[in-house]
Amino acid sequence: MTSIIPARTAPSRVRPAPGPSDPASAARTEPAPLAPRARLLPSLAAVYRAQLSRARVARIPLLFVATFQSVGIMILMRGVVDGGAEARAVVAGSSVLVVAFVALNLLAQYFGQLRASGGLDHYATLPVPPAAVVLGAAGAYASFTVPGAVFTAITGSVLFQLPLTHLWVLVAVVPLSGAALAGLGAALGLLAPRPELATLLGQLGMSAALLLGVLPAERLPGPVGWARDLLPSTYGVEALARSFDARPDWGLIAFFLVICAAVGVLSLAVATWAYRRAAVR
Repeated sequence: MTSIIPARTAPSRVRPAPGPSDPASAARTEPAPLAPRARLLPSLAAVYRAQLSRARVARIPLLFVATFQSVGIMILMRGVVDGGAEARAVVAGSSVLVVAFVALNLLAQYFGQLRASGGLDHYATLPVPPAAVVLGAAGAYASFTVPGAVFTAITGSVLFQLPLTHLWVLVAVVPLSGAALAGLGAALGLLAPRPELATLLGQLGMSAALLLGVLPAERLPGPVGWARDLLPSTYGVEALARSFDARPDWGLIAFFLVICAAVGVLSLAVATWAYRRAAVR
């Protein structure tokens, strides 16, 4: 037999709306706060490790090609240059050329392909600052240049009979020149509308580092010398070349290193702006 219960006595299944006296229910209706954005240094370390492990497979070919190219140029120049300031310029320019091959040329190609394939969308979804992406990739590519630059400098010093006493200047020259050239390479790759154009710009930049960095400044015409002053690696080359003197002018060397550091900061800032510009398109 079915009994009929009046509607006013039936238990209600509808939960009443939270009022001002129910703070627990009100808290459940508020959206959860988002996680804080990742800081620069931890993000930079994470991107650097990821890029370093990614390019580790190609480390030996990169080092071999970049080093073999620079050592071959020094051997060719040995038949033209005997010693003096010209020999110091050749050895310094060839050592920094290893940095230019990887940090400028290959990084321009990498960012050009990353932009064309849509890989920038992956980084854009990560809660990391744009500067961390640019600096992490630039640092990983520049790290491959250290053994090749040191080997080239030692080989050139022996070949041209230059002193090895102050080669510790490479500790400052390689990272500062690498930062300046890596920023330029990243900017070229991100601003190029097509990956083929990014490859071409990277090759042209490396050719400029070869011609304007390895050849002695005294042998260059006036307008070409002005273009040499605009190349980011020039000041690293000048600092390393001055360290081969019998009595190095450390004040002048420090001046060139400061300029190289300033150019590196500027080029990395341009690369960060180019990354933001390419990521939103």
